Amino acid sequence: MPNPQSSSRFRFARLLNHLDQPTTRLENGRPAKVRMLAEINDTIVFDIVFEIRLLEVSSGECYGKFSSFDAGWNTCWLPNGAYSIEWYAPRLVLRPGRYVVEMDLCILSDAQRITLDQATTSIDITGDITGSSNAYPQQQSAWSMWAEPGSVPVDDLSWRKGHENWFFRHFDHAAKVVTSYMLDDSPLLHGKILDVGCGDGITALSVFLRKRPELLVGLDPFELYRELPRIMEDNHLPIKDIPDNLVFRPDDANHIPYPDDTFDVVTSWGSLEHIAGGYLQTLREIKRVLKNGGLFFVHPGLYYSNFGHHLGEFSQEPFVHLTRSHEELRRLVLESTPELMDRSDIVYTPEDFWRYYNELNPITVSKIEQELRALEFDFWRVSLRVEDQIEYTPELQQYQMQDLATLELYLSTINRKKSAPTSFVGDKKGK
Repeated sequence: MPNPQSSSRFRFARLLNHLDQPTTRLENGRPAKVRMLAEINDTIVFDIVFEIRLLEVSSGECYGKFSSFDAGWNTCWLPNGAYSIEWYAPRLVLRPGRYVVEMDLCILSDAQRITLDQATTSIDITGDITGSSNAYPQQQSAWSMWAEPGSVPVDDLSWRKGHENWFFRHFDHAAKVVTSYMLDDSPLLHGKILDVGCGDGITALSVFLRKRPELLVGLDPFELYRELPRIMEDNHLPIKDIPDNLVFRPDDANHIPYPDDTFDVVTSWGSLEHIAGGYLQTLREIKRVLKNGGLFFVHPGLYYSNFGHHLGEFSQEPFVHLTRSHEELRRLVLESTPELMDRSDIVYTPEDFWRYYNELNPITVSKIEQELRALEFDFWRVSLRVEDQIEYTPELQQYQMQDLATLELYLSTINRKKSAPTSFVGDKKGK
């Protein structure tokens, strides 16, 4: 797969005044536009930032720096194609003279801003600014983007739809939470990664495309990753073939088929609660295959929270799993039509839903903290999302405040192998 740093092109289209007529002369106090054409030649490019700088030729001083990212434009990714980007200032006020306009196409990669291409032009600013403050339009400028004919419309991309879109939550949000927010863009993410309970494989794919690791393995016994080609096509990812070093396997995480000390990073997003019969053996296996000093990120479903019961597709009632009887819940699941919330048209039977609910592990923050400490993981980063307020009804009196109030736990740890590693038992087919 080509490296996006070397294969993307960007060229300056034209500078426009308020009448959209090509010009190199602008009058103070009038609107100004800069329009750029970005040509993406790679399959996909992530975390794109467009920048404009206005530099006075005589002094070399920068009189304005404008970034699409700083303006709230989070361009998470663009597929192969051509896209027009426009910067608009409703009122440009600068000291008269000649200016150079520099336009950059950048990406944010491993917490660094990398310039892929640059274009420049010059303009003459005319008109008196007497009585006008030398105020530059940092707070008065705006950005817009649209696809050129033959390219995917920008509004059809997941990052334009935001958190209401399930694909955005998995492909954009989850991958960035894991790699940047919780693992700090560690160099270990370029090594060997194991994703335990990868589900449909969307988050694993995003991590792979962003970090280009030596190897990424996704494990999931339910094999939902077989839907990945369809999901990619439905969401405009122009990837025809899964790369050889992105591997999906239907293995049980209680018996990970890789030798000791294979992986640099292990991730688990919303999977530990689904391991039937408990997850302690999975944690032991993760420790075994993770190198000393390797990173383990875990985001487990917390059973007693309003999210952890996984019945939100059937009821929005707060703590429905703790306030309703077992029989009432069974009827709710078996006799209701779920509202799809977090998946791509993957169909489960009501019986599947009911079985998955009854197999959930009752994970709490304090319990998993104790278990990971006992396995000699050092904690690195933790992030908790909590309820603003909980109404304690009589049915909830028996439950701990922390367990009810904590909606989500994100935790990154460092593996410390103070004891001798266990022996590897498994097949020899793993890469």
